[in-house]
Order: sequence, then structure tokens, then C-alpha cells
Amino acid sequence: MGSVNVNRNVTDIFYRYKMPRILAKVEGKGNGIKTVIVNMAEVARAIGRPATYPTKYFGCELGAQTQFDYKNERFIVNGSHDAAKLQDLLDGFIRKYVLCPECDNPETDLTVSAKNQTISQSCKACGFHGLLKVHHKVNTFILKNPPTINPAVQGSSLTEGKRAKRSKGKNGENGDANNSMGKNSDDSDGGNQASQTEAKISAALPEKTDDDEDWSVDVSKEAIRARLQDLTDGAKSMTISDDYDKTEKERIDIFYEIVKKKLDAGQLESVAEHKDLLIEAERLDIVNKASLVLAELLFSENLPQDVRKHRVLLLRFTHNNQKAQRYLIGGIEQVIALHKDKLLPKVAGVFKLFYDADILDEKVILEWSQKVSKKYVSKDVATEIHEKTKPFIQWLKEAEEEDSSEEEDDEDSEVEIEYNDRARVEPLKAVKQVAKKVIDEDDDGEEIDIDDI
Repeated sequence: MGSVNVNRNVTDIFYRYKMPRILAKVEGKGNGIKTVIVNMAEVARAIGRPATYPTKYFGCELGAQTQFDYKNERFIVNGSHDAAKLQDLLDGFIRKYVLCPECDNPETDLTVSAKNQTISQSCKACGFHGLLKVHHKVNTFILKNPPTINPAVQGSSLTEGKRAKRSKGKNGENGDANNSMGKNSDDSDGGNQASQTEAKISAALPEKTDDDEDWSVDVSKEAIRARLQDLTDGAKSMTISDDYDKTEKERIDIFYEIVKKKLDAGQLESVAEHKDLLIEAERLDIVNKASLVLAELLFSENLPQDVRKHRVLLLRFTHNNQKAQRYLIGGIEQVIALHKDKLLPKVAGVFKLFYDADILDEKVILEWSQKVSKKYVSKDVATEIHEKTKPFIQWLKEAEEEDSSEEEDDEDSEVEIEYNDRARVEPLKAVKQVAKKVIDEDDDGEEIDIDDI
């Protein structure tokens, strides 16, 4: 069977963390074909995770259903999949859920917080502890099946466990009914009426299924929002949410509604609200494109006033983020096209305003000026905008050249000062003066000037 390094990016043959290679066996045919991962239990023990986690990860990545048989240690993925493909997928699972983000060692443990719906990761090797910075569909499965719970207690398999509980419930109901009948023969009429009433109430109540027992946490939108309020800013951005499974457009629409609601309520003046918006953008994984939404909602024909009013909020999203700045320029182009008559003559001043406010960096503006794009507006409008900004772009380039020339002058002057300081030492002159004073005498007592020798 052989073994491989847990982190296959490490090629050291003496690497201490080893795991068996995945063995896959394809069974069945047609619509019933499935792949049994023969040694998944051994692989899971080697990486320190329940076998259901990587199996479920395979199912999510391959778009296939999975089945678990704990008693016989059979872990199944529907469809035909070779071992090499599953081994590559396992590398992705290990990188996301096993390796420490600080030291890359696989000596980590996962901890699930049912209250906050978060997954934490701690490393025994380097002491790292923090929230899991991974967004994947398997996170929902981990939250419902924490690693501290032994899934084997449910039965030999998930299906058998549910079937046993249901059959047990039915047998219990039949036994209660028989007991009630036995008691009714000896009880009075009042007892019969009480038994009949209880039977009617029991019949009216819905049968409790296994799914009802699994969900012990309220997952409604209101409950999730309430839990978010109790988390720190960093934790909020990594909280598991169904919104992450939606398309990018749907997530952008969600962010649009959040910003619009706060804007209509006049809540965008608070720094706390700015932080919440950034957290929402991180949760939805649209931080870069969020500036497009802000441009659409915050900017009007009075663009200069809007920039001054919302400068702090814009900086929250664009500071040291060149991608967000490029998307913001796209939003600016759209606003200019919408209010073309009023804003097009002021384009150069508008861009200078964004530059002076540190919202747009010089590098981003110069890169944008090099190519006319029709990504956000028509080619004609984009060309007009570039033409109007030429004076500002020229000013930027000249300022950049002046800065570079000043830096060169500064460097030259520093070198000259250093050279002059050394020139003033004049060691030869000092030696000459000493030499003149050195006088020796010959054997006859006559004085001899050394300079004359």
C-alpha cells in the first residue's frame, strides 16, 4: 500500500508525518456505481480527523452524495473516481483543515462552537489558536457533527441508526398502547377517559425524527444576526453563513441592500457602522467589488460633496487595496456617464479630489489612464473621460518626474558633503609639519636637517 507525507509539498523522506495512500474500489454499475474508500479510517486516523470529514469534502468537491458505514468502516462516494483524483482532493482538505496556518504542521485540533456557529483551530506544535479561515460547504457538516462526538453511537451506519430509532419509537408506542389496554380492564371509567385523552394527544403530536435532534441551534436569519452581535469584529468575518454558497452577483445584491438600508436610515456617519459594512463585505467575500456598490449608492451629480462626506467610509475599503480602487474608478465612470452633462467637464477636478483625499493612489490612476476600457461604460464615454482627465494625468507625471529628480539631487549632495569632509582631513600636511621639527645630531655634534638629506 505504501505511505506518503501528510503534507505532500514536503519532499523530505525523513518527514515524520506519514499517512497511507488512498485505496479506492469501484462497485456497481450504471446509476448505482459508487466508489468505496477502503482505507479511509486509517487515513483519517493519520491526519487526526474523523473519516466523515474528508469523505464529505470529496462529495462536495465532486458534486456527489456520500454514505458512511461506521460499523464496517465503509466510506462511500457515489460515482466512479480513481484513487489518484481522491488523493489530490485529500491534499486540498489537508491544506484547509489539517495544516497549521502558522507552522504548516498537521498537529492541529478543530473545536466547534455551537453557540457562535464557528470553527476554531489550535496547533500543538507552535501554540497557534484562532478561527478557521476557510469558507467551504463542508463547514456546515462539521458544525452539525463536531469532532468531539462519536458518530458510531448512532448505529452501524447513518441509515441504520435512523431506522433503529424509528422502529424503537414505534415499538414503544405499541407497548404503551398494550399497557393502556391492560390497565383499562382494571381501571374505572374515569381512568378509561384519561387514557383515551392521552392517546389522542400522543397521536396528534408529530413524530420526532433524527433530524430534529441534530438541530439544537436556531439557524434562522434573525438568530444568526443576533449571534453576530456578540462576536468580535474578526470573528464576524469568518462566521459560517449560507450566503457564501450563493453566486457572486447574489452576494453583491445582498451587500447592496444592507448599504441602502443604512443609507436611508442615515447611519453611514458612524465609524462603527463602517466597520460593520466591511465585516459584511468580508463575510460575503466581495471586499474588492464592494466599492462598486458604494459608488452606485453614495455618489450623485454632486460628486465632490459626496466624496468629502463619505471619505472615511471609502478609505475603509480602498486603503492599501489597489483592486478595490480599480473597481471604484469603474463606479466613478458609471456615475459620470449617468450625469454626463454636469460631471464630464469636471472630470479632472474629480480625480484630483479622489487623489488628494488618498482614496485613489497615483499608481492606480496612471495605470488606468494607459488604456481606455468599455467594461463599465460605452467606449465613446470612456474615451471622453480619458480626454478630460489628460491635464490631471500630465500633472501627475510631471510631479512624479520632479520628485525623482529631487531625490537624485539629494543623493548627489550627500555624496559631495561626504567627499568634502574627507578632503579637509589633509593628513600629508600634518606629517610634513612634524617632519620639519625632527632634528638629529651627527657624531661631531653638528645639527642635521632631515629635510636636506
